[in-house]
This record gives sequence, structure tokens and C-alpha cells, in this order.
Amino acid sequence: MTSSTTNPATHTARDGKGILITAPAMQQLAKLCGEQGTNMVLRVGVRSGGCSGMSYTMDFVPASETLDDDATYDYETPDGRQFRVICDPKSLLYIYGMQLDFSTALIGGGFNFTNPNATQTCGCGSSFAV
Repeated sequence: MTSSTTNPATHTARDGKGILITAPAMQQLAKLCGEQGTNMVLRVGVRSGGCSGMSYTMDFVPASETLDDDATYDYETPDGRQFRVICDPKSLLYIYGMQLDFSTALIGGGFNFTNPNATQTCGCGSSFAV
């Protein structure tokens, strides 16, 4: 008997690049961005730390804090809500091609990262090694 797994539908930025974001994560991010008010963007990156050596960061920041060398990606949900994701060039080296998903499960719920660049990940999924 063979089993097949289907990957959830993912969305890329309007230019076809950026982080792959699943439909549930798109809806949650659009909701959160709307709650943050106008002129806020989502900064995604990595920092040293966590059980595997590096951990993911996600934070809303004012659009005015976008740096000249940040990669900028614009996303739009199927119902027309828009939000912007920015990432510094150093972090982008570690998370390029990453998929961001969102789960409402009571245990293990929240945002989940699937990083093709990671050689090791921790059990909680919030840190990795390359």
C-alpha cells in the first residue's frame, strides 16, 4: 500500500519570490497585520540561539524601519488583503525557500517553519542548524 502526502497550497510574493506561505498562514498574517494598524510590516529573520544554534524571528515593525538592503516581499490573500514581509540579507541566506505554515492545534499550534536549508531542527520547530 502506498501513501501519498500533499503539500499545502503555498503563496509567494507578487514577484514570485520570497518565503512560501501556506493559505492558513496567509490568513493569520493578514489578520495580524490588520490588527497592527497602518504602515506596519512583518520583519522575518534569524538570530543566534535556540536548541539547534539559530532561531527564527518574526516581529511587526513600522515600515519606516525598512533598511535599504532589506529584501521586501508583498503578499496578497485571495480575498484581497495585503501585507509586506521584509528580511535582512544575512537572514535571507538561511531562510531562502522556507515555508511558513500556521496551525490552530492546541498542542504544537502556531506558526511552523519548514526550512530546506536546515541540516538539523529542534523538536519545537523554532530553531535550526545549517
